[in-house]
Amino acid sequence: MSDPRYGQSPITPIDPRPFQDVSGVLSSRLFAWIGDIIILFFLGWLIIVLLGILGIVTFGATWLLIPIATVATALGYAALTIGGPRQATWGMRMAGLKVETVNGGRPDGVAAAVHALLFYVAAGTVALWLLDIGCGFVRADRRFGHDLLTGLVVVRG
Repeated sequence: MSDPRYGQSPITPIDPRPFQDVSGVLSSRLFAWIGDIIILFFLGWLIIVLLGILGIVTFGATWLLIPIATVATALGYAALTIGGPRQATWGMRMAGLKVETVNGGRPDGVAAAVHALLFYVAAGTVALWLLDIGCGFVRADRRFGHDLLTGLVVVRG
């Protein structure tokens, strides 16, 4: 079967996927999402107030940045917290969750920001949101649609 000229068999086994505990993740994600929305509400208002004050000094020029800054706040929050050493947003930490790659590694900031962007795009329309959340109910690993697209999985911390 194998060629004796080589020291190994022609088929290399794939390393087994690490065990990822996803029990009770769906309900915990809802709790984490509510916590993150509250945190983002206060962070967003802080940015708006700071840009509002700066807008007075710049004769209203920085007021044009408010819509961009609110989106950047949400994506930056996800990139810094999920892509950070604890691998979880503050809401996820309260719920006892963390984010890993499918291979069990730590996600980087870009993957975390894209993960958040895809979630917010899906949450912006009812049909996409139901499709996104529906993936989590039918899959055994409880991954949502945006988890599948980014190669991330939310597990018990």
